Amino acid sequence: MAMVDRQTKTCLVLGGRSFAGRCLVVRLLKLGNWIVRVADSTHSLQLDSSDCNYDLPLNRAISTGFASYFHVDVRNKRSIINAIESSSVVFYMDDDDSCNLDFFSGYAIIVQGVKNVISACRDRKVKRLIYQSTADVVLDGSHDIHNGNETLLYATKFKNVYSELKAQAEALVLNANDMDGLVTCAIRPTNIFGPGDKHLLPSLVDVAKSSWAKFIIGSDGSMSDYTYVENAAHALICAEAALCSRMVVVSGKVFFITNLEPMGSWEFSLRMLEGLGYFRPKVKLPPMVVNFIVYLIKWMHSNPNSKNLSHSVSIVVQLMSRTTTYDCSSAQQHLQYSPVVSVDEGVTSTIESFSHLAKGSASTIYDVLNEHSKMEELLGGGEVAAILLWRDQRKSFMCFCSVVSVFYWFFLCERTAVSSISLMLLIIIIFLYGFATVSDENSQMSTQLSRCLRFEVSETTMKTCARVIASNWNGVGYVTRSLAQGKDWNLFSKVVSSLYLFKLLIVNSFPTSLGIALALSFIMFFVYEQYEEEIDGVIGILMELVRRLLVFLMSQLPLTSVLQHKTTTRHSMR
Repeated sequence: MAMVDRQTKTCLVLGGRSFAGRCLVVRLLKLGNWIVRVADSTHSLQLDSSDCNYDLPLNRAISTGFASYFHVDVRNKRSIINAIESSSVVFYMDDDDSCNLDFFSGYAIIVQGVKNVISACRDRKVKRLIYQSTADVVLDGSHDIHNGNETLLYATKFKNVYSELKAQAEALVLNANDMDGLVTCAIRPTNIFGPGDKHLLPSLVDVAKSSWAKFIIGSDGSMSDYTYVENAAHALICAEAALCSRMVVVSGKVFFITNLEPMGSWEFSLRMLEGLGYFRPKVKLPPMVVNFIVYLIKWMHSNPNSKNLSHSVSIVVQLMSRTTTYDCSSAQQHLQYSPVVSVDEGVTSTIESFSHLAKGSASTIYDVLNEHSKMEELLGGGEVAAILLWRDQRKSFMCFCSVVSVFYWFFLCERTAVSSISLMLLIIIIFLYGFATVSDENSQMSTQLSRCLRFEVSETTMKTCARVIASNWNGVGYVTRSLAQGKDWNLFSKVVSSLYLFKLLIVNSFPTSLGIALALSFIMFFVYEQYEEEIDGVIGILMELVRRLLVFLMSQLPLTSVLQHKTTTRHSMR
């Protein structure tokens, strides 16, 4: 890094509480010749006194007057001007949450926000504006990049909305160079990681904790460049120094920033995950297959948890399926940039900071203990759920054996129901008579027997049973009236299908159907819980295909065409 004037300078860090912004603020304060004005979208500055790496230095600087905080909404130019006052330099990075916004909200914050920042800088005669962009602005998601440099054009088809908006914002910053004395430049870090990361490592952990953990997603031969967060912050400071000393070759330019250590995408990811205690996957899945499955999950599910997992899988697929390496020689030559933290050191510190996400940590164990599956909620989460989902394997196996024994006794021994029940009652009576005879000499055993034989039903239970019976009776009445009116064909088809299945499965082959149902109850619930997302995806696909087939068949019926013709005729007459 070039030598800078030791005279104290004032700068504004927009997005100063973001992932990279926090690191930049701390590095500026450690240099000792900066007065840092921190600006972010949060209304108040909430510092964590236990965070010695980031929040503690800022807290000290605020108490000594070397730092101050401003709430800024970049959509409001006036709030930017209030924060930018008396600053000679503006470092601008987006908030962490801006990459999750829809197009219209993202445009207002990222693109319109940059326009407001540039206008405020020109109004207040700010000398330098350095923008943190992203290398994703040249990625289209379908082509590899080998040692790409700054001559690469913007992608013709961006991999997501965020990359497209960042490309527009970056272009605006570069075009604003040399306007009203303002000089600008931008840096493009690649795959930023480090403590406080909210996207890359959390996405890897989400995938590792899900049913995708057994798969190698994408190509295990792809290469990628990575940038530790402190190196990205260091590059911003280098860019500011270069704008002071070598303005002609730096202003209006953009520079790729990496750790200068390209490596296999899976090698990097597995180093992170294995450091957190997760296992190495074995089975490979092609990116095309994974993308198709993720698309279907996003299309069919409204569950936020499913959408979050799909988003995490998408990030991992994009990272693993393509080679994306970049040439940093321009930044090394013109910005005097070189990494201050190696990949090995960065991975180690990142793993330490995310110890709460490690497999077997207190937080993950708590999440597992408090997480209820769909099957557990369906079965009521009680003793029945614990047995059918094999929470206690010994108890579940004993219950399974008991059910098989009862089924064999009643249905497979060629006995009639009356003879089976009679024999069972005889055994129970003999057992009770023997137990009573033994307990005559032991009052405690007699008391226990009387408690077991006592049958009590509370008033609340009886009221609940009565409400359930009344509700079911009313439901049957409603269905009967709807069928009698002959208007709801959907209900008619459901009732007919249910009655036919009842006749086919229960009436004609009751013993076989009951045996299959009992066996499947101990198998299907457990299997579904283990592969819930995959089974839901397949069922959703089949249901959607059936729905579309029914719509197509209904559209081909002559009756539908006649009704459509009549409706069209009525509208034309009106």
